[in-house]
Amino acid sequence: VPNVWADLSWISKIQVNHPAVLRRAEQIQARRTVKKEWQAAWLLKAVTFIDLTTLSGDDTSSNIQRLCYKAKYPIREDLLKALNMYDKGITTAAVCVYPARVCDAVKALKAAGCNIPVASVATGFPAGQTHLKTRLEEIRLAVEDGATEIDVVINRSLVLTGQWEALYDEIRQFRKACGEAHLKTILATGELGSLTNVYKASMIAMMAGSDFIKTSTGKETVNATFPVAIVMLRAIRDFFWKTGNKIGFKPAGGIRSAKDSLAWLSLVKEELGDEWLKPELFRIGASTLLSDIERQIYHHVTGRYAAYHDLPMS
Repeated sequence: VPNVWADLSWISKIQVNHPAVLRRAEQIQARRTVKKEWQAAWLLKAVTFIDLTTLSGDDTSSNIQRLCYKAKYPIREDLLKALNMYDKGITTAAVCVYPARVCDAVKALKAAGCNIPVASVATGFPAGQTHLKTRLEEIRLAVEDGATEIDVVINRSLVLTGQWEALYDEIRQFRKACGEAHLKTILATGELGSLTNVYKASMIAMMAGSDFIKTSTGKETVNATFPVAIVMLRAIRDFFWKTGNKIGFKPAGGIRSAKDSLAWLSLVKEELGDEWLKPELFRIGASTLLSDIERQIYHHVTGRYAAYHDLPMS
């Protein structure tokens, strides 16, 4: 981290222009989306950015197995053949599970003969209200079990009370506990109180060594929204200009329709450029989104909408 940033007093001086952010968000939502074969191409691209996720109390090894199979075969074979995309290796970017299910996911993906990464949530997900010691241990255990990406949650109270140094120190410790694994830092933006706090938390997370910043856990009442995304993307851009380091972006929570996924892709393309449109720098956290994308591709290929029994469960 550049020494010039060792003193975090400049963080408290930042202000975000709220009305301007809302105006920009309205522009995005008013857009017409791409159509026909262009839409099908963008939707297939969207599939390759998905962190296919299950984070439920009733997760078992069998539904983790099904999730992993779906990650390897996200779109029905005949549909890919019709689009001339069958042998292009289209899979989701990762699967994302609770720490206790990492072993199941690693085993299922190995059995399917593929090297899709396993991401694990950690650090007292979703609230982050557990002791620091156990939060760090949770990261270490998930990595030991084979997770190569860790989606941590920050301690929101540190943001709400303006304890930026303490937040920086905690994320540095998360970074260290990850070892070689990628660190994705969930800001839980719906609980940060203001867009200014979202910008500040984004900056601190990147300075502390996050590989990605992520909007939400999907368990808050407000999840991935465009105003929040614009602020986070501008923070990523500012950080890149200051340091030359590219940090990834992951919206998550409430992204359910194919149409939504296209809006997210075009937002990232406009704010950060094409070089961010790759799985190393952009992910979408979702569970039901893939089913809708598959439905839309089915419609594009066959001209009719799929009945419930036409497409396999994810």
